[in-house]
Amino acid sequence: MHKRTKVKMTFFVILVGMASMFTAVVTDHWAVLSPRVEQVNATCEAAHFGLWRLCKKAIYISEADYNGKGCGPISLPGAENCTYFKHFTPGDESEIFEVKTQKEYNISAAAIAIFSLAFMILGTLCLLCSFKKGNDYVLKPAGMFFAFAGLCAIISVEVMRQSVKRMIESEDTIWIDYSYAWSFACACAGFCLLFLSGLGLLLLSMPRMPQNPWESCMDAEHEVE
Repeated sequence: MHKRTKVKMTFFVILVGMASMFTAVVTDHWAVLSPRVEQVNATCEAAHFGLWRLCKKAIYISEADYNGKGCGPISLPGAENCTYFKHFTPGDESEIFEVKTQKEYNISAAAIAIFSLAFMILGTLCLLCSFKKGNDYVLKPAGMFFAFAGLCAIISVEVMRQSVKRMIESEDTIWIDYSYAWSFACACAGFCLLFLSGLGLLLLSMPRMPQNPWESCMDAEHEVE
């Protein structure tokens, strides 16, 4: 298969990875949190959030089996109220972040995700330049940028995972149960596609290995001359 065809196929995979990562960044279904159901025939507030927004949903619980368990599932009907995090406003605290450390985790995850988007943009510019004849040398920086974008994506995922874990384990929060949702899965898919595609571009940018033993011998003879 021709090298340019391989690059185009890799670019298609990269586009899918970029779409997955962008979807994860702009949506708010990274994690779902549930408080304890204190009584039946009453409402409880479950929450789902992402990097930028928190949504609370008032769910009516009427079954006795849920008493003492987590509120939800989040797919049940109920009134939803969403608010955006003010990450960079001093002194502003969202209700979900009762512990300062948890807010810092969420800010870190959002900042690292922005770095991932920046690396994706740089990688795309380099890759588009490589399609011009004689510009194959930019495949290497393109591969590095996409690999870095994938690494930032998985670091953001891990930071968010630690944030959710600390919220559940902390005695200062009301949350007793959690689950990861489809935005979290999109970020994981974005990591896999971007990182592997970046490595693929780095391999394609390497000099072609000789297919036959005598090719290297012929090159050596030309050097002697």
